[in-house]
Amino acid sequence: MTEAVEKLLHILDLERIEENLFRGISPDQSWQRVFGGQVIAQALVATQRTVPADRHCHSLHSYFMRPGDPAAPIIYDVDRIRDGGSFTTRRVVAIQHGHAIFSLSASFQKDEDGHDHQVSMPDVPGPDDLPHGDGLKETILKRAPEPVRRYWLRPRPIEFRPVSFDHYLTRDKLEPVQQVWVRCASPIGDDRDLNAAVLAYLSDMTLLDTSLFAHGLSVFDERIQAASLDHAMWFHRPVKVSDWMLYSQDSPSSAGARGLTRGSLFARDGTLVASVAQEGLIRPRRAASA
Repeated sequence: MTEAVEKLLHILDLERIEENLFRGISPDQSWQRVFGGQVIAQALVATQRTVPADRHCHSLHSYFMRPGDPAAPIIYDVDRIRDGGSFTTRRVVAIQHGHAIFSLSASFQKDEDGHDHQVSMPDVPGPDDLPHGDGLKETILKRAPEPVRRYWLRPRPIEFRPVSFDHYLTRDKLEPVQQVWVRCASPIGDDRDLNAAVLAYLSDMTLLDTSLFAHGLSVFDERIQAASLDHAMWFHRPVKVSDWMLYSQDSPSSAGARGLTRGSLFARDGTLVASVAQEGLIRPRRAASA
């Protein structure tokens, strides 16, 4: 297991400090703010630890309210809203320095049989056919801006292989569609709840970028201020995040300094495992006054 994956699993193993209170930490205190996917995943873990083992999260809806401080612990306060015959509902608020920075509502369900259908996975090159490792470094990233190279080359618990890097290499306005192969960088076992938490963690990556394609921008562009505002996720079927998944994304709209992006996560065999929707701030930076 890579060191980055070990750090991820460590921060997802929350400390229980009371019946419905949990404490989480951040892996790197040098960051300016806590990564949104970390808070989503930790909040999901906090709710998971208050529900029966035979109930699993089928949906979550969350809002980011304040930037998280990586140097301070995050307290997760879980409200046990309802325990029904088939469904369980939880709400959790993440707190730092006496203020709420994030809230999440999650619904859990016992496994049931029922109607089953799904959309088809897009037909794109597989992860083994895409540049990666030294090949990526010596070809595509060699032509990319320095912030892009730093981001893609640093160690992380999630491995990405985008089908296209065009939006990093040009300022042309592109179709707001993105296909990215993703997986956890090391095996983490078969625990269903842990796999769901890691899936929630990675679901916040690359998503906001897609809403900028139509404007010839990326999240690394100094001309914009970008941040996640909300995040919703539906877990359709169990998943193993250590196997390759296709994260298929599109952005149907941007307006009011906000961009909306939708995502579908497919297992490599084409099984749709989760759907995601997120609205993010994509505010043009105002020029400093003379």
